Order: sequence, then C-alpha cells, then structure tokens
Amino acid sequence: MNYNEQYKKKLITLSEALQKVESNMDIVAGLAAMEPMDFMARIHEVKDRVEDVRIYTCLNMGDYEFFRNPEMAGHFTNAAWFYTPPIRKAHEFGTTNFVPNHLHKSATDRISTTAPRMFVGTATPMDKHGYFNLSLSATYEKLLLETADIVILEIDPNYPRTFGDTNVHISDVDFVYETARPIPLFPYAPSTEKDKMIGNYIAELVEDGSTIQLGIGGIPNAVAGALMNKKDLGVHTELFNDGMIDLIEAGVITNSRKTLHRGISVATMALGSEKLYDFIDQNPGVAIMNGNYVNDPYVIGQNYKQVSINTTLEIDLTGQCCSESLGSKQFSGTGGQADTAIGAQRSVGGKSIIALYSTAVDKATGNPISKIVPTLKPGAAVSLSRNDVEYVVTEYGVARLRGKTIKERVNDLCAIAHPDFREELRKEAKKLMLW
Repeated sequence: MNYNEQYKKKLITLSEALQKVESNMDIVAGLAAMEPMDFMARIHEVKDRVEDVRIYTCLNMGDYEFFRNPEMAGHFTNAAWFYTPPIRKAHEFGTTNFVPNHLHKSATDRISTTAPRMFVGTATPMDKHGYFNLSLSATYEKLLLETADIVILEIDPNYPRTFGDTNVHISDVDFVYETARPIPLFPYAPSTEKDKMIGNYIAELVEDGSTIQLGIGGIPNAVAGALMNKKDLGVHTELFNDGMIDLIEAGVITNSRKTLHRGISVATMALGSEKLYDFIDQNPGVAIMNGNYVNDPYVIGQNYKQVSINTTLEIDLTGQCCSESLGSKQFSGTGGQADTAIGAQRSVGGKSIIALYSTAVDKATGNPISKIVPTLKPGAAVSLSRNDVEYVVTEYGVARLRGKTIKERVNDLCAIAHPDFREELRKEAKKLMLW
C-alpha cells in the first residue's frame, strides 16, 4: 500500500482544517506541548459562523484569542482539565470552564459522557510504515483519537519520536496539515533554599530500589538533586522531566528493580527543555504510555516501593489537601495527585508524600500566612482526602499521618508548621474540638 499517496489525499491547509469546525461540536486538543498550537491560535477566525463549540484542553501552553477575548463567549468554551495562568485570567469572561476528574480517567470519563466529534493534536511526520508519532503525550490522546468522528493532526518535524502508546497509523487519521514551529519549552525552575530543605527531607524517605513519581517545579527539582546518592531507582511517573535525566545520567535511575517494565522509565507525558526532548528521541529506555494505564492506582500499586511525591497549596489540620483552588477560585487542576498518592500506598513498601512550604504571602496585605490551616478556605476543592494522605513535608520536617487520630494529626502538623503560627493553630484546633 502506498502510504505517501494516502498522505497526499489527506493533506489540507490549516484554513481548510478550521472549516471542519461546526456549531455544538466537542473538540479535544492534545495535552501541553502536544496541543495543536497553530490550530488553536486561529480557531477564533470561525467565530461568526459557529456557536457553543467546546474545546477540551489540558495544561494549555498558549494564550489564545478564542478564550482570552470576552467576545468569544457563547461561541467557544475552553473546557480545561487543568488551568494555566492565561485560563485563570479568562475565567471571568465565561469563555473557560473547569473539568474535574482524576487524570487516569480523563479519556474514559469524556467518552462515557460525550465522545468528541473532533480530535486535533500534534504529531511527527509519517514514517515509511505509515505511522505518525504523538511524541510527548499519550495521557488521553490515543483513546480519544480512536473515538472521535474527525481526526486532524498538525504535523511538525521538530518533535521527537518516542516509544510506547504513541504511534498512530495514517488509516486512523482523516486530515493532516503541516507546520514547522518550535516545540514549547518548560523552563527549569531553580530550587530555593526552602526547596532544598524539603528535598532533603523527602530524599531521606526514598529507599534504594524505589520507583519514583515526580512532578515539575522547584520542589521536585530539589528532590531530584537530593536523590543523587541513591541506588537503582526506577521511574513510573505521570510526567517525565529534566530532573530524571540527570539521575539517569548519574547512574541513580537504572530501572533494574522495578516490578513493571523493568529497564524502562514509564510516563504518560514529557515536558521540559531541549535536552529532555533530545534525550527521549528514539530512546527505547523511555516509554510514553496511555494515561489510563500509567496513572491507574491499581497499576501503580504493583510497583515495588513506589514513591509518589506531589505538592499542595494548602492542608488543614485533619489532613485534607487543597491542591488546585484558592477557595472557590480554580487555580490549576486535580491532575494525577490522587491517582499516584493512592497507588503508592497500595505498593509493597510504597510511600505517598505531599510537600508544601509552611507559609505563603497574602497578596492583599503582603503578610505571611500559614499554608497549614485549621480548616480549608470556603469553597476549596479537596484534591486529596485526609484518608489518602500519608507523609506531609515542609521545610520544618516530616509528619506521618497515616493511621493516626485527628488529635495526633493536629500535633504532628503543628510541629512542621512555621513557628510563628504553631500556637495559633493549636488554639484554633482546641476551639474546633479537633481531638
């Protein structure tokens, strides 16, 4: 079969791709660096002929006209699994809305509600066997691509080819258009002294031979740096990042003692620097696999000594974690926090760790406030229930909450709060009868 002939028949312009958009259509876009940025940057051009188009995204990399312009309300809604700064700004316009879910169920929940009419994502050029490659994410892309009525791929030669669940055959694609834009980069966040203190506490909890899950940002980067003296770590993670490359190159991550996919670092997405993209290109030691598999707590729990490391915005004295909202105002998303935290606790020798600074700055007053609080703010989303929290780490130490009473939790969390707030927290706990 002549795949090049098939490709030519399916090759259209971006303007022609935009003409496929219709009113009342549900469109799913690729995640983060795999979102079709050219398509997203121009979809507002069809505004005058469409109404009620819902575009499902996760971790948007761009600030697009279709949701940042108040005039787009009623024509487009960015239904987001994860809010980024541009989406937070646009929320008041009525052009964005949040989709609550656990990351491993993002595809299946969408399908069970309404299967998408259209999938639009980014992919590498087709190989000689007729396969495109979804490159940096298989979080939900493959499953939703398979159920969409119309599949359009933005073909970009700058993306790496990866192993795992990332190959898509031309027979499963309806249209392609070509671009050559750069891959979005996620700047490496330097670690502060607080980050390093937290990273060192967490590193003490990670045993040789553990399988790790890390996020992205200052604290996770500090954790990676603090793990340099460990041996034979493995990777089963939602996100593959730059810190993991440093550990692989240092011989710390070998994946030799993993239960699942021994010898391979498993993730559902990758995001980071040019170094990261070069590292995973054609690298059989890294597999980007379906999110409904990688992030399934049952699957995670099969790994030996799985350690999940996540961050939170606020935690109350009973252990409830709000990791995605500021009161009722959506800030980010649930992501895979509950997936990995619960999965790690199902693992033999596994550990679930939540990290946070002890304080933040109140933007209204400029004064420090405690991030360990008597009760969560009104309207706050509970991203991780108190039943699923094990270790909590701040720059002041480690509290292990698993199996403990509320009274014991209050004592342990107050002990790792900022010293300026400990007495006040204990007074509030007594007033609320948290014993």
